[in-house]
Amino acid sequence: MRRLRLVLLIAVPLVLILVLMGGVLMLRPQPADASVRGPADGAVLNAEQADRMRFRVRPGNGVDPDRVSVTIDGRVVPTRRDGPALVVRPDGLDDGRHVLEVAVAADGPFGEGGSTRRTFSVDTTAPTVELPATMKAASLRGAFAVEGSAAGASAVTVNGVAAELDGDGFTAELPSPPATVEVVATDDAGNSARGETQVSVRHPGMRAVHITAIGWTAASLREPILRMARQGRIDAVQLDIKDESGLVGYDSKVPLARKVRAVKAYYDVREVIDQLHAMDVRVVGRIVAFRDPVLGRWAWRNGHRDWVTQTKAGTPYGGQSYGAYSFTNPFSADVRQYNIDLATEAAKLGFDDILYDYVRRPDGALSGFRFVGRKGTPEQAIVGFVKDSREAVRPEGAFLGASVYGIAATRPTEIAQDIPGIAQYADFIAPMVYPSHWGPGEYGVRAPNRAPYLIVKRSLADFARIADGTNTQIMPWLQDFSLGMDYGVAEVAAQIRGAKENGMDSFILWNASARYHGAALQPR
Repeated sequence: MRRLRLVLLIAVPLVLILVLMGGVLMLRPQPADASVRGPADGAVLNAEQADRMRFRVRPGNGVDPDRVSVTIDGRVVPTRRDGPALVVRPDGLDDGRHVLEVAVAADGPFGEGGSTRRTFSVDTTAPTVELPATMKAASLRGAFAVEGSAAGASAVTVNGVAAELDGDGFTAELPSPPATVEVVATDDAGNSARGETQVSVRHPGMRAVHITAIGWTAASLREPILRMARQGRIDAVQLDIKDESGLVGYDSKVPLARKVRAVKAYYDVREVIDQLHAMDVRVVGRIVAFRDPVLGRWAWRNGHRDWVTQTKAGTPYGGQSYGAYSFTNPFSADVRQYNIDLATEAAKLGFDDILYDYVRRPDGALSGFRFVGRKGTPEQAIVGFVKDSREAVRPEGAFLGASVYGIAATRPTEIAQDIPGIAQYADFIAPMVYPSHWGPGEYGVRAPNRAPYLIVKRSLADFARIADGTNTQIMPWLQDFSLGMDYGVAEVAAQIRGAKENGMDSFILWNASARYHGAALQPR
């Protein structure tokens, strides 16, 4: 009995203590917590990801957000309340490893706090792309190797083609020399850097004469030109693709050309190109770009009036005796694409050169014209068109040239021909420096038409200066026609000499009726 009393004396207090302790344990709060959403633990963030990095901290049930503090690398960072959650937007973090810690303060003497850690790294340093100012290719046809460096890159593409990496260097082989090389270098974090450079392919030069599409069908005009080629007096023929009337000389498959009924198919393009190439003669396709009454008339009558250059009053421009609907709108994407489509088709067919003419706005005060959709200056529109054109024809193996007014060297805004701008993208520029077209006193020449050597030499000196240091060459149009005075062998030869003394061995002779003074050209 005494032993039982002793056991009870010991057991009852012990049970009491245990009951009391259990009650305390039952009353004690559970450890506080908070969940974190955002970049995963161990994530590496590139510049773009770091810029839009966000962490969203959501306190556990019953936890007052005011008990929550957030630090990055031990420093408290500001938070923004979004309902029950806290939003953290880290800003200005240096590259490297960082630690985000979310701490929940204890609630009361019996409370217990909690914490959550997350590590991440920031890498905003993009690779460094280095390319030469200009790359050179020996020919427009055949594979082209691109080399450069991209320090820090794990992958490089060149015009979309994956490059091979060797340390910081890279190489890629393209099927042909493009107009522009664009390099994109990416590192493991996803940072990227771009580099761009022009590809220069030197034109082999040419001594050419002009003939229209329909003129080629006449043996009386065609055969003397072929004879000049056989004698080595010329090595190129400029044959019209689309002329001043807007007509296309061969059986073009360009849909819009057929839709507006511009296709006339005067000559068999395959036959002509094969014939001239067999003689080792270049074929230069002339496209009259923005003087196009066929397209202009069709566009105006079919709900595309924005394709047409208009007067200030909103009527189709037809001044300077050009005729109604004579000029299309150089700001129109559809008009530009039409000419580029013709140029690309011709390059694919085997034309060695695409030479734009009337790659300009109409002459006259700019205030007298209305260009629907105009953005920027007409000069910028023309330069952009030349750039887009070369990017289209270059992969097809053709050089791109632009015919320009002689006055454009000193007065670019009169017809929207910015020679330094065009020189960035045209493979060659063909200034029309016909002596009969200069006014008295130009370049200090009292009567230019009577001084063909002097006016050509002095005017081309300006173009030589502008082209110096660019990738373009100057190949002038020279006069082989009579206007105001008779022009013969001596006058044509004088112009050729004036061009040559500016370092220009290439030229194109113009005669609207395609009758030339071959004796003015020395056989080679």
